[in-house]
Amino acid sequence: MSFETKKEVLEWYERQPRTLTKEFISGINWSDVRKYPLDEKFIPVLLYMRDVETLTDVYYEELRRTPTGKDPVISKFMERWSAEEQTHGELLNQFLNEAGIETDENWQKQVVGSVSTRYTVTNRLITTLTNLVGKRFTATHMAFGAIHEMSTTQGYRRLAELAEHPVLAEILRGIIREESAHTHFYRSVARIELQKSEISQKLSRFIIKHFWTPVGSGAKSKQESDYTIATLFSGKGGLDWIDKNVSRRIQGLPGLEGLTKVSDKIGEIVSLQTSAV
Repeated sequence: MSFETKKEVLEWYERQPRTLTKEFISGINWSDVRKYPLDEKFIPVLLYMRDVETLTDVYYEELRRTPTGKDPVISKFMERWSAEEQTHGELLNQFLNEAGIETDENWQKQVVGSVSTRYTVTNRLITTLTNLVGKRFTATHMAFGAIHEMSTTQGYRRLAELAEHPVLAEILRGIIREESAHTHFYRSVARIELQKSEISQKLSRFIIKHFWTPVGSGAKSKQESDYTIATLFSGKGGLDWIDKNVSRRIQGLPGLEGLTKVSDKIGEIVSLQTSAV
C-alpha cells in the first residue's frame, strides 16, 4: 500500500483497530503463566523491553519540541502511539509479576527516574539542533522511528520463538500487531519526506550511518542493551533475521539504498558479547 500524503497515512493508521483491548487483556490466561518454564536468561530481556516501552513518553516529550513533533499529522499519530507503547510496557510487567518476578508498584516512575542526566542533556542538545535544521529533519526522525519499530518488532518475534512460552507468545503477538502498524506509519511517512529532497536523503543517511544505536541505548545502560541484543540475535539465524527484516526494508527507502548500519551494529554487539563469554 502506497500513500501520496502524510494525511493518507494517518487516515490508514486511525482505521486500524487496537489489538490490546480490555477484552484481549482480560482474555489472557494469566493463571497459566507459571505452568510453563521461563528461562531465567530472558528475564533481563523482558525487563529491558518493558522499560524501553515505558520510556517512549520521554522520547515523545522531546519530539514535541521539534518541527516534527509539531506537525499536526505526526502529533496526532504519536498521541495514540504513546498510549499503545505504555500498554505494551504494562503488559510485560504484568507477565513478569505472574511469572513470579515481583516488581515495585512504582516501577514506571523508577524507570523514568533512572534515566541519566547525561542522556537528558544530550537529548535536549539534539532537539535544539533539529530545530535549527527545521522540517528537513522530519525525514530523519521518521526513518529513525521506522528502524526502531522494525527492530523492536523483530526482537519480540525472536523472543516469542526462543522462549517457547505460550502465554508470553500470545501477549507478544498482540504487541507485534500494534508495533507493525507503528512501523508502517513511520516507514510510509519517511518515504514521503525523503522523496521531497536530496538534502533530506543525505542528512538521513549521514545521521543513521554515524549515530544510530539500538532502541533504548543511552536511556538504558550499554550492558543491558548489549545483553538483550546478544540474547535475542546471537543464536542460529539471528543476524540473517535482522538483515532480512530490518536492514533490507530500510534500504528500500529513498537515499538509504545499501545502508547496512543496523546489521553491522547488531553484528558487532553479538560478536563482542559472544567472545566475552
